[in-house]
Amino acid sequence: MADLIEIVGLTKRFGRLVAVDGVSFSLRRGEVLGFLGPNGAGKSTTMRMATGYLPPTAGSALIAGEDVVTAPLAARRQLGYLPEGSPLYGEMTPAGLLGFVARMRRIGGRDWRERRDWLIERLGLADVWQRPIDTLSKGFKRRVGLAQALLHDPPVLILDEPTDGLDPNQKHEVRTLLQAMAPDKAIVISTHILEEVEAVCTRAIIVARGRIVADGLPKVLFAAARPDEVFRRLTQPETQHG
Repeated sequence: MADLIEIVGLTKRFGRLVAVDGVSFSLRRGEVLGFLGPNGAGKSTTMRMATGYLPPTAGSALIAGEDVVTAPLAARRQLGYLPEGSPLYGEMTPAGLLGFVARMRRIGGRDWRERRDWLIERLGLADVWQRPIDTLSKGFKRRVGLAQALLHDPPVLILDEPTDGLDPNQKHEVRTLLQAMAPDKAIVISTHILEEVEAVCTRAIIVARGRIVADGLPKVLFAAARPDEVFRRLTQPETQHG
């Protein structure tokens, strides 16, 4: 089975600062990867490069076999991306925003109506469907952002802090939704929430100072100690990188 995500040696430098330093991993259909690290570890920068929204200094990223730099449109057709903070057009309503995204992706007619109804039901958007996005809570804004990532039912999802701002019930609903979709997709969840990785992910990568310090099954990585202790130990400055 071919990899749906292939990340090879991704590196990003901002002047003398090396934000991401040679990150490599691949993901197949049916895998859910938790991409973990403290603030400033390089998680969001890696996600932006992996989706083609930030050019790498070195390395490459392929989505369903399409290079995000040399074939960006082909790669993005296969990709659903929820960026950090999920910037949205605040003056638009969820109905207007998702309708606009559907037109840009050439989804219309019955296909659009079916996807629209599915997203409204699964993400609980009915009560805010016609309200300006700027007036919505952080949790609802996050759900609208997730809806635009899921709209075209892509085989690859890259989600940066997907449950940020959601209450416990909403977090559970989103995690359940991701688990239901997982067999047909390759999903990367960038997060600092260990509980999320344990609940949803089949694999975990921990990054610190822009480099991978651990890669394996969550139950194996967290078997010898509490997850927070493993996380603390692996991201300490004295950790040796291989």
